[in-house]
Amino acid sequence: MKKVVKFGGSSLASAEQFVKVGDIIKAEESRRYVVPSAPGKRNPGDTKVTDMLYKCAELAAAGKAYAKELGKIKNRYEEIIKGLGLKLTLKSEFEEISKKLEEGAGPMYAASRGEYLNGKVLAAYLGYEFVDAANVIRFSDETTLDAPETYRLLAEYLKGYERAVVPGFYGSLKNGKIVTFSRGGSDITGSLVARAIKADIYENWTDVSGFMVADPRIVKDSEVIHTITYKELRELAYMGASVMHEDATFPVSQVGIPINIRNTNDPEAEGTMIVDKTSKVSKYTITGIAGQKGFTSITLEKDKMNSCIGIGRKALQAFEEHGVSFEHMPSGIDTFSVIVHQDEFAEKEQQIIAQIEESCEPDQMDIDSDLALIAVVGRGMKSARGTAGRIFAALAHAHVNVKMIDQGSSELNVIIGVSNDDFDNAIRALYNIFVEAAL
Repeated sequence: MKKVVKFGGSSLASAEQFVKVGDIIKAEESRRYVVPSAPGKRNPGDTKVTDMLYKCAELAAAGKAYAKELGKIKNRYEEIIKGLGLKLTLKSEFEEISKKLEEGAGPMYAASRGEYLNGKVLAAYLGYEFVDAANVIRFSDETTLDAPETYRLLAEYLKGYERAVVPGFYGSLKNGKIVTFSRGGSDITGSLVARAIKADIYENWTDVSGFMVADPRIVKDSEVIHTITYKELRELAYMGASVMHEDATFPVSQVGIPINIRNTNDPEAEGTMIVDKTSKVSKYTITGIAGQKGFTSITLEKDKMNSCIGIGRKALQAFEEHGVSFEHMPSGIDTFSVIVHQDEFAEKEQQIIAQIEESCEPDQMDIDSDLALIAVVGRGMKSARGTAGRIFAALAHAHVNVKMIDQGSSELNVIIGVSNDDFDNAIRALYNIFVEAAL
């Protein structure tokens, strides 16, 4: 068996955490390829190394002194190296970083050095080969991954190493310029490595014991989801629930490699297994609940709307032409609503409203702001009767007014619109009726 294991910033924030990571890796021979993040926070008041590196790049670009900030970063790594008892020096690496910053290498290069240096330290601690991600993760431009070339390079490089450390978060253009993923992109690196080497499992180690049914900040001691499909995860991640980068699932989901979310600080916990398909029956009717605040609903009403050909297209065109994307579009016989992000819409609302009035000629148009959307997701909902009824009953009992409801054709999710003020209360009510009541 071959496993790719990725460790997040909190898992590698100190020498103590490095020891935990080393013990996890050595516990199974199958954990052969390791993808580290940069050191994260050691405590709530601490600063992530990546943020410190961005600060160095900002100071350098402004022609200001950055040596003090870079010195703090150097001290972080020296503390880890000393704590691990390693005979390793990063002096030449820091000299190179300083030289590149002076030459204007920019924020992507600076930020990538957190993972690069942590990869060096972890490879020395484990006795694994170090493979620079710049040599194996290829971008075609500064925003687009060249996936086919990346898979080819990874497979070619790694076939020569039984065990290796590949830093996360960055790669390079063909000319060698460093390019980074968006924040949290080490998850993507791990997924790319897993696919390239045809891993049996991609383990993603973080600081939580898996994916929770509901946000633990809202529902204390929320149950862990033991098995979730990629489709369910996509629905929940879309609504803001995630313990990993949302783009990290695509490389492995396309070839059926499961992801196992695990807790570095509780390695005995089984965590959450993310799979393509499963015959396992959900413990509850639902798999998870997630949501976001800050939406606006624009509702158009017009008599005999069903015979007004093109009215939907004309309305959406107004949003498109002003650069505002829509999230949902629930409809009735003579009405339909367009749900958009409030902050995107607010800047251009008058232009959009005017265009809709002119092109659609609605009898009435209402705008409802401060709307929150909540998704109730679960493969078990297909075969469960009365799911929508239980949702309404739970929210009514909690005195939450439902402003919108939209169910996908896959029957995998139901999306409810409530006021921002009712958001937390609604999440707790839904958790109680689907989870607490089933315990």
